[in-house]
Amino acid sequence: MSPRAWFLFALMSLIWGIPYLLIKVAVDGVSVPVLVFARTAAGALLLLPFALSRLGALRGHGRPLLAFAACEIIGPWWLLSDAERHLSSSMAGLLIAAVPIVAVLLARLTGDRERLGALRWTGLAAGLAGVAVLAAPQVNGGSPWAVTEVLLTALGYAAAPLIAARHLRDVPTLPLTAGCLAVAAACYAVPAAATWPARMPDAEVLAALAGLGVICTAFGFLVFFELIREAGASRAMVFTYVNPAVAVAAGVTFLGEPLTGTVLAAFVLILCGSVLATGRLDRTADEPAGRSRRDLHDPAEERPGSTGQGGR
Repeated sequence: MSPRAWFLFALMSLIWGIPYLLIKVAVDGVSVPVLVFARTAAGALLLLPFALSRLGALRGHGRPLLAFAACEIIGPWWLLSDAERHLSSSMAGLLIAAVPIVAVLLARLTGDRERLGALRWTGLAAGLAGVAVLAAPQVNGGSPWAVTEVLLTALGYAAAPLIAARHLRDVPTLPLTAGCLAVAAACYAVPAAATWPARMPDAEVLAALAGLGVICTAFGFLVFFELIREAGASRAMVFTYVNPAVAVAAGVTFLGEPLTGTVLAAFVLILCGSVLATGRLDRTADEPAGRSRRDLHDPAEERPGSTGQGGR
């Protein structure tokens, strides 16, 4: 990749690795509906000007768009935020790292007949073992419902790209993202108004809300689209394997969350399992090393089915 692509890659790894930290800070000062509304409304307001000229592409896609929005934003952002009232941000980030594994399983259950070799089956087993290692202490006397909420979030994140790939392939990603954020903000407007804080939240809570809406959502998606144009979708999505490390490092550094042997073991199992289960090593090896930036700028790679995890 070019130096610019590496810079964008590092930036994306940071931008979509810190939402778990910011959610943990924000949820201590405002209700979950207020948090999600603030994030989606800010993201929609900042992205819509870039997408206005292409919003016509959403016409005729109402049902799949609503389904995509429900699986990618409306449900997951509530569940994840509510879960972080009881779980550490690093644990939430690690559990979400299992999304690629859940996606492979979900694709198999919904008709994908792609052959899985021994390495990919090994990856699935390792990744699921990592989730079990991380979740077991919470299930046995901890916060089982919070773990369930994060795993449901992972299920939503895994289902959304399947909906997009099968029903929204002709919709460009930017207007789809802006439209979904606007729909989500509308859904949360009334619950947010009903639970609006009686007094102004602390400065750190306001900063976390601003960071989630402006940096992690609006700016994050713009950088993500630019990374795809610069490096191609396949290479661009490798940053999703770095996000869990950023989430753990942020939680340990800024919130004093424990870095235990269990967390490290789960991190290794989930990360290695995700790489193997998705065939990332095989695809990377098969990619031509000398592709130019112009070759990598394939409009098909900007379709929503290839975006994988986004705006977490």
